[in-house]
Amino acid sequence: MDMIQKWAQEKPQKIALITSLKTYSWKALDDTISELCHQLTLQNLCQGSVVALISKNEPKAVLLYLACLRLGALCALMPPQPLHSIKQKLIIIQADYCWLGESTLDVEPSILCPLLSFDLDNTSFCTGFERREIFCGEQQASIIFTSGSTGTPKAVVHCVKHHLASVQGLTEAFKFEHNDSWLLSLPIYHVSGLSILWRWLCKGAQLVIGEDLLHDLQHVTHASLVPTQLQRLLDQPYEATLKRVLLGGGHIPLSLTQRASVKGIECWVGYGMTETASTVIAKQVDGSPTSGSLLPHRKIKVEGSKIFVAGETLALGYLSEGKLTPLVNQQTPWFDTKDLGRVHFIENQADEIEILGREDNQFISGGENIYCEEIEAVLNRHPNIKQVIVIPISNVQYGHRPIAFIDGIIELSNEEYQQFLVQYLDKFKCPDAYYLLPENLMNTGIKIARVDLKRYYQQHYGEERYTDKP
Repeated sequence: MDMIQKWAQEKPQKIALITSLKTYSWKALDDTISELCHQLTLQNLCQGSVVALISKNEPKAVLLYLACLRLGALCALMPPQPLHSIKQKLIIIQADYCWLGESTLDVEPSILCPLLSFDLDNTSFCTGFERREIFCGEQQASIIFTSGSTGTPKAVVHCVKHHLASVQGLTEAFKFEHNDSWLLSLPIYHVSGLSILWRWLCKGAQLVIGEDLLHDLQHVTHASLVPTQLQRLLDQPYEATLKRVLLGGGHIPLSLTQRASVKGIECWVGYGMTETASTVIAKQVDGSPTSGSLLPHRKIKVEGSKIFVAGETLALGYLSEGKLTPLVNQQTPWFDTKDLGRVHFIENQADEIEILGREDNQFISGGENIYCEEIEAVLNRHPNIKQVIVIPISNVQYGHRPIAFIDGIIELSNEEYQQFLVQYLDKFKCPDAYYLLPENLMNTGIKIARVDLKRYYQQHYGEERYTDKP
């Protein structure tokens, strides 16, 4: 039996899922998934089918994913994007079926692949849906695309066992139990959002899918947030039910986590990637630059400054046009993350790792190594900045120089940003220019691809070259 059936037998009336329109007990959820399986099999969906699930965090999307798990179909979770990006991904995974959420209804169906449909209002609740016992550790459970920040996105395939190992390792440290509730605050087409579903399923806890983040945060015990979301919550008067928050998305001010601590909220930081089914290292925020120590069921090492990972959460491989290519080979179990880091040796404690940035985001300027992420981390501390991306551009005198694209509350001058940065960075690391982040590149996926920004820069500012001494 799958995990939903397990909890439906053990605690049928306990609340499992809360949405803005309906609350499901484990029994009701099990019945709903059985009915969806019935409707999907009538459309010839079966074990081994590949389904492109294109949606934001709608309850229907979550229910469809759970039904596909029960049937043994493989879901590729994808964000609403421009049609050319969707078509590119459909070709990569060789999708058999497609399902469009409400946020993708403007996509022209006829040029994609056969569309799935189901009706939650017309249910006969076919309990005890007949199926083969396929929900096991080796079952392929998800396809998540990498961001494609440096090129074509890769389709990462995980099995059930990888997601379960990820859950077990994280929840041993970041306590999450059956009486807790986790808000689905991150998109399920990102591994950090999908991992919330697996933590919920594994623990038999509660999942909340809401529509108003600040309201929903006041009714759950756990959430995954970026610092600005936590800041907004703490600025609201409320009775705290939130116990733990897993933070990501940039610099985390210690003052913010101290405010949260007064409210009884533990703030954690971590590091992971799509290929490792989410988090690899984590810790409670303490103001140090590290992202934590190794979680159970994972392995990590730093050679030189390059980070390698291995262990039970590592994905099966990359899927491309029907062919699965393993991430690692028999000669070595270690996967090259293309990230750079350094080990911090802490007396009488586990080693912690500081993440310096992506290997391909490191560049040399005048003989000095510069990391885009280091500059971004400092700029993210500026109260005017909502989002920033730094890229290197060619420079006749220095080889490369950094420039910054900023989404800010108000437009500030280059000098104002420079005055802020020189308090924290060497002057040669400060960007030579600041531009507004182009709106057409925002909200098109998990994050903005640097390659797209470089292309945008070449189109609009490509003749500029900076030769002044930084």
